[in-house]
Amino acid sequence: LTMSWRPQYRSSKFRNVYGKVASREHCFDGIPITKNVHDNHFCAVNARFLAIVTESAGGGSFLVIPLEQTGRIEPNYPKVCGHQGNVLDIKWNPFIENIIASCSEDTSVRIWEIPEGGLKRNMTEAVLELYGHSRRVGLVEWHPTTNNILFSAGYDYKVLIWNLDIGEPVKMIDCHTDVILCMSFNTDGSLLATSCKDKKLRVVEPRSGRVLQEASCKNHRVNRVVFLGSTKRLLTTGVSRWNTRQIALWDQEDLSMPLIEEEIDGLSGLLFPFYDADTHMLYLAGKGDGNIRYYEIGSEKPYLSYLMEFRSPAPQKGLGVMPKHGLDVSACEVFRFYKLVTLKGLIEPISMIVPRRSETYQEDIYPMTPGTEPALTPDEWLSGVNRDPILMSLKEGYKKTSKIVFKAPVREKKSVVVNGIDLLENVPPRTENELLRMFFRQQDEIRRLKDELSQKDIRIRQLQLELKNLRNSPKNN
Repeated sequence: LTMSWRPQYRSSKFRNVYGKVASREHCFDGIPITKNVHDNHFCAVNARFLAIVTESAGGGSFLVIPLEQTGRIEPNYPKVCGHQGNVLDIKWNPFIENIIASCSEDTSVRIWEIPEGGLKRNMTEAVLELYGHSRRVGLVEWHPTTNNILFSAGYDYKVLIWNLDIGEPVKMIDCHTDVILCMSFNTDGSLLATSCKDKKLRVVEPRSGRVLQEASCKNHRVNRVVFLGSTKRLLTTGVSRWNTRQIALWDQEDLSMPLIEEEIDGLSGLLFPFYDADTHMLYLAGKGDGNIRYYEIGSEKPYLSYLMEFRSPAPQKGLGVMPKHGLDVSACEVFRFYKLVTLKGLIEPISMIVPRRSETYQEDIYPMTPGTEPALTPDEWLSGVNRDPILMSLKEGYKKTSKIVFKAPVREKKSVVVNGIDLLENVPPRTENELLRMFFRQQDEIRRLKDELSQKDIRIRQLQLELKNLRNSPKNN
C-alpha cells in the first residue's frame, strides 16, 4: 500500500524564509498617510527614495524621503504638491532613479524630477504635465524594458501610452468597458494583462491594443492580476461566488479556464499579489489585515506550494516593494516590503530573509536580475521591437548608477490626437455622481459669489455714508 496521502516533503531553499520587521528607529514615523479608500498602494520605493501619498487639504501631494532619513518626519517636511486633486498612484522610473510619475483625480499625469538628496522646499512644478484623459487617472505603470514609455489608466476606461521623449500619448488601448483595476507586464513588456470592473481578465498586445485572450470570470471575480515573469502564466486574486478570497492561476495563451483555483480565507479585504521571478516566490498581502502569505510557484502540478505566513497585528493599507538592486545581499534578503500603517502614521520595512549560516555571497538565491539600464528606446519599442531586460549581478553590491538623464521635451499646448481621436474633444458622457459633484460645486461657487457681492454692497453703503458725512461737515460749508 502506498502512502500517497502523506504530504510530500519538498526540499526547497526557500522553505524557511521568514519576515523580519525593521527596528523602530529604522521605520519612518509621523507621516500623514492618505485616507483615500482607493485600492492602490499609495507608496513607491527605489534604492534611493521612499515616496508616500499624504492626506492634504485641497489638491494632492506626496512625500519623497531619502531612504537613509529614517525616524520621525517633521510635520512641515517639504512635499510634491502640484496636483489639483487627490493623487491616486505614484511609480518610480525603473531606469532613472530621481524621476517619479504621479496621476490624480485632476485628470493629469505628471512627471517629477527629485533633486539630489531629496526636497529642500515644496515642489509644485512638474517637468511634464500630461493631459489626455477626460476623467481622473487611477493607475500609472512604466514599461519594464523601454526607457520613457509610461502607461496610464483612467476612469474614462482608456489606457494611454505616453512617449515621454516627446511628451505625448502615442497609443490608446480602448477595449475596456469599465474602470481598469490593475495592469501588469510580462518580462519583456510585449504583453499587458489587465483586470477590470467589467469582471473580465484580458491579455492585450499593448502597441496594437489587440485583445489576445479574454476571460469572463463567473466564479472568480478578479481584482488583481500579475504576470508570473516569463513562465507564460498569470496569477489573479479575487473573490469566489461564496465571497471568500481566492487566487487563480492561468495560462496566458488560454484563459478559457484557470489551471487552478485556490481558496485563501474568508476575510474581505483585497489581496495584493507580488511575484519575485528570481526566487519564483509569490507573496499575498491582505489589505486591512497584517498578514503576508508566501508560496513557491512551480512549472508542474500542483504549481503552488505554500511556504509560510508572516503575521502582524497592525493592518496594512498598502505596500511598497524595493527593487532587487536595493536589497541587502549580505543579509540574504530576497524581498523587502514597505508597509503603510495608517493609524500610526508609520511606514515599516519588512525584510524577507533566507536563513543561511555562511557569510559569502549566496549565488543560488541571487540569479542575474533586471537592472537599471533600459533595453530599448521609445522609438524602437513603438516600431515593434521586443527585447528582454538587461540583467545585472547583485554580487558587487549596488554601485552602478544609471547614466541616463531625463530631458523634458518642449511642447506647446494643443489638441491631443491618438488613433485619430482628439482625446480632449471626445469626452464620454458624465456619470450621475460626477454631475452631482459638479452641481454642488457650482452651488458653492454661487453662494461664494453672493457672499462676495453682499460684502461689496455693504462696503459701498459705508463709502456713501462717509461721503455724505464729509459733504455735510461744517468745513465744507
